Amino acid sequence: MVRISGPELKGWLRHLADRPVLPRQAVHARFIDADGNAIDDGVLLYFPAPGSFTGEDVIELQGHGNPVILDMLVRRAIELGARPARPGEFSERAFLNGKLDLVQAEAIADLVVAESEAAVRGALRSLQGEFSRQVHAIAGQLVDVRVLVEAGLDFSDQDLEFTTTGQLRDRLLGLGDEVDELIEQARAGARLQEGFHVVIAGRPNAGKSSLLNALSGRDSAIVTAIPGTTRDLVRDTITLEGMSFHLADTAGFRNSTDPIELEGMRRAREEAMHADLVLLVVESLGNWQEDVDQLLNGEFAAAVAEGRLLLVLNKIDLSGITAGAHDRSPLTIAVSTVSGAGMAVLRATLFQIGHPRLGTEGQFMARRRHLVALAETRMRVQTALAMVGGYPAELIAEELRLAQREVDSITGAFTSDDLLGAIFSEFCVGK
Repeated sequence: MVRISGPELKGWLRHLADRPVLPRQAVHARFIDADGNAIDDGVLLYFPAPGSFTGEDVIELQGHGNPVILDMLVRRAIELGARPARPGEFSERAFLNGKLDLVQAEAIADLVVAESEAAVRGALRSLQGEFSRQVHAIAGQLVDVRVLVEAGLDFSDQDLEFTTTGQLRDRLLGLGDEVDELIEQARAGARLQEGFHVVIAGRPNAGKSSLLNALSGRDSAIVTAIPGTTRDLVRDTITLEGMSFHLADTAGFRNSTDPIELEGMRRAREEAMHADLVLLVVESLGNWQEDVDQLLNGEFAAAVAEGRLLLVLNKIDLSGITAGAHDRSPLTIAVSTVSGAGMAVLRATLFQIGHPRLGTEGQFMARRRHLVALAETRMRVQTALAMVGGYPAELIAEELRLAQREVDSITGAFTSDDLLGAIFSEFCVGK
């Protein structure tokens, strides 16, 4: 399909097709060149402004899929005065013409690259305005509070009281709670876009690479009896009930002077630090509990404290430990990557851990820039709240104005050319 968007395109129709075209009606026509010769035979659609995706006149030529034919149609459009679209320019024009807000425009790009059913559903909810509605609700509350504060400033010489200190505190507390709730939803939405990141870590030869292969169902990582086979990160992605889980196999932790192995362990620590979940794999042989205690109190103490660690006891086909979940802290799953015992429980546990953060009903898609803007909004509201009763109202009003600007940057009510350029450059051509 070749799509053309711009002003006053109705006059182009007689130069592109051999028959009249009615608005918003699919017409079977021959597409013609400047001499009236047929280029292709297909379907033509015309959407007059403003009733189109971009808000401008739009013509769509749906022909056969031969790249040569498509190139001929593009050249014909250029002869008439068109130019090739930039990445995301159709969505950008829709945003600039008020057909979409910035969140909805971003949702189009997210929908195109979604890697799971949950991500598709989340992107659709954002495209349909679920996230935007909640952002607009926050913006509306900010406007209401700003009106009260700034009205007091405007009429300060008339001894009029538009709100009491207690009422203003209550309004700001409620507003802060609303922003906090939206931040939690946006965090889950950001994980929808990025997937759930799981790091597989542990000692050399504990079976980390075997676990990666067992979870992914393919030989993603090299497995040998030689300790230290994995030096760099080995990545793969699995889908569990419509959700994407990004797995990273890492170098084993042990005392070493090998600079390559030391670099591998450094990368493993860094990856574990930013992971949504760490799978700590331990051989269930010999004095394994001592090894577990050493790891939990050392390399992985932070992950344990933050509730981001799942202990995986491997090689139970050799140790005889019962497969499945064990009632201990941290949460422990016993498996055998050789026989497959316990693997179903591990997959189900991974899904349960990820599910509350990802696939909840009504969950929308979000991006990191949205989280940054919401966090800045929350900080500004907290600052304004701390000022109530002890600082001039002018300072409170300024904090609320800055909070409003951050909220408006999410939907594009306030934005900059640099931000728009960064966002739409990520789109594919034709969107």
